Amino acid sequence: MTQKTIALDAMGGDYGSSVTVPAAKMALQEIPDIHLILVGDEVQLASEVEKQGLQQESRISIQHASEVVGMDELPVLALKKKKDSSMRIAINLVKEGKVQACVSAGNTGALMATSKFVLKTIKGISRPAICTILPSISGHTHMLDLGANVECTAENLLEFAIMGSVLAQSVEGLENPTVGLLNVGSEEMKGHETIKYASQLIAASGLNYHGFVEGDDIYKGTVNVVVADGFVGNVSLKTGEGLAALVNHVLTREFKKNLVTKFAGLIALPVLRAVRKILDPRRYNGASLLGLNGIVVKSHGGADIHSFFNAIKIANIEIDNDVPQRISRVIEPYFSKTKRT
Repeated sequence: MTQKTIALDAMGGDYGSSVTVPAAKMALQEIPDIHLILVGDEVQLASEVEKQGLQQESRISIQHASEVVGMDELPVLALKKKKDSSMRIAINLVKEGKVQACVSAGNTGALMATSKFVLKTIKGISRPAICTILPSISGHTHMLDLGANVECTAENLLEFAIMGSVLAQSVEGLENPTVGLLNVGSEEMKGHETIKYASQLIAASGLNYHGFVEGDDIYKGTVNVVVADGFVGNVSLKTGEGLAALVNHVLTREFKKNLVTKFAGLIALPVLRAVRKILDPRRYNGASLLGLNGIVVKSHGGADIHSFFNAIKIANIEIDNDVPQRISRVIEPYFSKTKRT
């Protein structure tokens, strides 16, 4: 069994090492063939490692970093002035081949900018995209981009479609994932010119293209992969998260209204628990930065231990399936062909 190594930006996010180190402990317990490198302040991390009883664990080590990228720090400043940050060093470890993946809950803009600068994009990919898994009636849906690229060309959307399809194929074992392009309607005449042209490009790409999909199709599971620009994708994601929180709040409030509703809630408790489990955002934490020459997974900044653990699991799955290499193999011949024509 070949051991895999993942670098954790242990200082990133809202809670830093108080979340990342316990999550690392969970990962070591659940995944027997990984080694984790905690990147950050060595004194603080050593204390947290001891608190978790991991000081004798051979599959975990510490890489010192003297700086931390703030959650509200401008990406360009973080890139230029925080070269010894836990985020930068974790990404450098991927570049150097010392680890196969990096996981960070830090500043999204800084993580994307630093990852693109250090790792560079796969040949044929002009812009990386953020992709995550969302719950749906049929199971779950891969969606990208979720905020890395607010404005996109039709060619960018084609790249996202190819990368999303490869990811779904790799981690889900889907032979021919269906792809949909998010639009204001499913009819061909709807949408602006960029989205219409992107639809033509994707239709001619050889992907299993379903056509235009609407916002409700994301959660219906109409397609395996939903493609959008980063502005629309991020708004859709946050809307879905807000709706899940609303449903949870309303159900809790209504079942606590009086003795009758409390009794009804007690009877319905198994169903309520099942619903909360399905909608629990922690299960879907961990967004892939696709299109880079390396695996980088972005955890939610406010992630708790279970959430960050899930992001580590996603990185592990992508290592097992050689996701960047698969994207490179698919995208390179396609763009070589388009350059010749």
